[in-house]
Amino acid sequence: MAAAATQTDTVTITVNDIELKVPKGEIIVESVKRLGLEIPIFCYHARMKPVGMCRMCLVEVGFKGPDGTVKKMPKPQAACTLPATEGMAIFTDTEMVHRDRKGVLEFLLINHPLDCPICDRGGECPLQNNTLFYGPSTSRFVELKRHLPKAFPLSNYVTLDLERCIQCGRCVRFTEEISGDAELAFRFRGAEMQPSTFEMTRFTSKFSGNVIEICPVGALTSAKYRFRARPWDLETRPAVCSVCSNGCNVWMDYRVGKVVRINGRTNEAVNEEWTCDRGKFGHQFYNSDKRLTTPLIRKGDRLTPCSWPEAYAAILDAFAPGGNEIAALGGATLSNEDLYLLQHLFRKHFQSDNIDYRFYKHLPSIDQRLPKVMGQQDVQTLLADVENKSSIFVFGTSLADEEPILFLRVRKAWFKNAAKVIVANDEPTDADSFAHLILRYTTGTESYLASGLLRQLVVSGKINVPAATKAALEAYTLDAVSRKTGVSEKLIEEAAAILAESPMVITTRSILNSPDAQDTIESLAGLAMATGGEFNNYALENNEEGADLLGVWPGGAQYASSEGGERLEKGLGTHGILNACADESVKALWLVNARPLEHYEDRKLVERALENVEFLVYQSIIESDEMAYASVVLPMCAPAEADGSYTNLERRVQRMKQVLTPPGESKSAWRIFSEVGLRKTPSTPLFNPREVMEMIASTFPVFADVDYEELPEEGFVLGRKP
Repeated sequence: MAAAATQTDTVTITVNDIELKVPKGEIIVESVKRLGLEIPIFCYHARMKPVGMCRMCLVEVGFKGPDGTVKKMPKPQAACTLPATEGMAIFTDTEMVHRDRKGVLEFLLINHPLDCPICDRGGECPLQNNTLFYGPSTSRFVELKRHLPKAFPLSNYVTLDLERCIQCGRCVRFTEEISGDAELAFRFRGAEMQPSTFEMTRFTSKFSGNVIEICPVGALTSAKYRFRARPWDLETRPAVCSVCSNGCNVWMDYRVGKVVRINGRTNEAVNEEWTCDRGKFGHQFYNSDKRLTTPLIRKGDRLTPCSWPEAYAAILDAFAPGGNEIAALGGATLSNEDLYLLQHLFRKHFQSDNIDYRFYKHLPSIDQRLPKVMGQQDVQTLLADVENKSSIFVFGTSLADEEPILFLRVRKAWFKNAAKVIVANDEPTDADSFAHLILRYTTGTESYLASGLLRQLVVSGKINVPAATKAALEAYTLDAVSRKTGVSEKLIEEAAAILAESPMVITTRSILNSPDAQDTIESLAGLAMATGGEFNNYALENNEEGADLLGVWPGGAQYASSEGGERLEKGLGTHGILNACADESVKALWLVNARPLEHYEDRKLVERALENVEFLVYQSIIESDEMAYASVVLPMCAPAEADGSYTNLERRVQRMKQVLTPPGESKSAWRIFSEVGLRKTPSTPLFNPREVMEMIASTFPVFADVDYEELPEEGFVLGRKP
């Protein structure tokens, strides 16, 4: 039987004598928008609780009587705190409203400095705009304005100018309601009231950049953007953040080919409108003076500039043996089109399955993949659905560091819907501040705790599992697990009782660095499956999920695609590739925007591998330590310098259109792989990413419904019909 549609109670109100139906209790500021009208605001923000602090949104309000006449309230009302009720009459364009708006603005401007010519907010300032449209034409204030410390650095990112603050409270409320760190608060009262951190310590929030964007004046400005440009100097294009796997939508502002700032762009399905500080301030690599701009080839002890054909010739000569004598590493930050042609180049043209993007301790084989072992996917929950969950189990990850936007969604589930959040980790995390239970286990005992929780659910009669699973769990008694993990028996029992109620289980690929990672993942997935919950092992890097789905790992293409042909059993993963390079059995290695010296656990092995491999291709955006070992260096476009699509942690494919011009002779990664492949095996060339996506859609069933040119603005989730 089909589920019944959710019914929303509505009421009839009138706005400027126009009748309309709105949801009962809807804030009048939002109701008025339905008619295309606007009520000016400062303190109100749709994603935070209304407080009615600035009084800019005053409107006249009345109620219709039985005879149709409207009896108005004697005083104007704040539209941002006024819920819609039956028969309410709203007037936004009366003489009283105009007078009140002018009065509010006149009071706000009494002590506001005349900084507009030098203020970073100038040109995109709500106070400027509201003053122009609703404020007085001249000022009656001739007294001396107040003076306070200017350009006080709250943090490395946020600068506070107290003179400009209008005490709207948006910044304080953001840290209390959205990010949850509550690092900002109002000190003092009256004219002395000011937002600041406790005892003026540094503002260390991981989401501090958002207060810059929501500040309606120039009180909070970006330390990285100050005095670098005016809004009318900038070109602005939509982009997708490439710093982590969340796939946040952003606006990229640039000037003379240089990235100047990043602002959040609204996508209700992904990041709403928020950004983390990593994403907002982490794109300076576009402007780095270490950007690679021309191909280089080693001659003697030096890397010297060369042409692309010369670089390709050297690569084709070195990779000619193919098979097990060549390998490739990297790719988790590349676009879907780049990744497809990387694995296609190695498997079809070089006949090698020695390819991997993973730098974890445990690299699951084909037979260890969750769909094969348990018949379920390892990503089951969409970001936007997280806030509606009643119980959430966060295991072995610091979400604010690894998945910042997912962290905000989990916190929202607790803050707005009273979700019970259980956090299991070996060290404190930001999610501890709102966790219902905290399971602090001893480092390295992840699998014991996961298995112990599963057994507790079984012995308490909450779930049923196969006999073989029950037998395997016999050793994980409550007492044994408590002694091994350091988590009390009482906490384990309490957690199991909550987890019996269809929880959303969250972990990330960082769990692959823990001992017995496979057992941990299977236990957590089994727990979710047996209780009717959802299991998610989310990716960490920009397009790590895309790399996984496109088979950029040994045997991955045969596992994930509909391609025929013999299954390659002898492909090497990251560990095998580095060891083979170190013992010289792999003769040529291609690093594609990969940093093994930084990301691989055994740096000495990486150094031996890079020293001993006969030929090393270093393809990247900027210089790094690996480049010192290179035989050929290929300059590659950064994400915003080329068209392409990216798959975020929830398997949402989003398109990134070119924003910036690539520096020098840099090329898109997909074009580099295509041109090498054409020289190896002449065929019809590919001209754009759309053609590559068509190849992907015809090869990998999970991408079959993706239409590159028709991707929705909010992206397309793989496996879910449009």
